[in-house]
Amino acid sequence: VQLQASGGGLVQTGGSLRLSCVASGRVSSINGMTWYRQAPGKERELVATINSGNTTNYADSVKGRFTISRENAKNTVYLQMNSLKPEDTARYFCKGPIFDGVITVIREGQGTQVTVSS
Repeated sequence: VQLQASGGGLVQTGGSLRLSCVASGRVSSINGMTWYRQAPGKERELVATINSGNTTNYADSVKGRFTISRENAKNTVYLQMNSLKPEDTARYFCKGPIFDGVITVIREGQGTQVTVSS
């Protein structure tokens, strides 16, 4: 089982991006997912989470601007990011428990870079 994060890029302040986190391999279900971000010289920060019941939680810094969602049929979790600010610049990672039909494993994607220009 692997996670692949994508969708990052360079965007101007106020712009939008949608990140995707796709689980591949022997995937039975995605039990939950968390998006993290880490900027150079800073600690990793939790951005948003979604659980198996679709309950979501967000860091205060992104509430009202970011939305986490899932599309089970595609084994994909999204992070819609609107009204982006320069302080959102970071490498974004997805990490979560994936049930492969036998056991649950924790996987983390390689990350995707988001750069917001002022």
